[in-house]
Amino acid sequence: MGFDAYEVAVEIITELRRPLERLDRRDKDLARQMRKAASSVVQNVGEGRRRQGKDRLHLWRIAAGSNAEVRAGLRVAIEWGYLDRGALAKADSLLDREQAMLWRLTGGA
Repeated sequence: MGFDAYEVAVEIITELRRPLERLDRRDKDLARQMRKAASSVVQNVGEGRRRQGKDRLHLWRIAAGSNAEVRAGLRVAIEWGYLDRGALAKADSLLDREQAMLWRLTGGA
């Protein structure tokens, strides 16, 4: 069985691939920043699961911040009219789930 926070983070990238391709045609900088943030979630969760103590918590806190950054980027893209809120429902649900898992992993910090 896999590490759920890692698997959900990967699923977020899968879900955002096409919307970010569309966004790239309208706002390359925002799309690039969101790709980096989504990748950061996966990378920091993956690395954190192999670390111990404060090092682990630090990486998971970074992942939580990056997850929040992806959500903020989606909000910006929606408000600018670049992406449709309804088409992002599954991604939004996965981002909520990831944030909740990271909150539990970090003890709410």
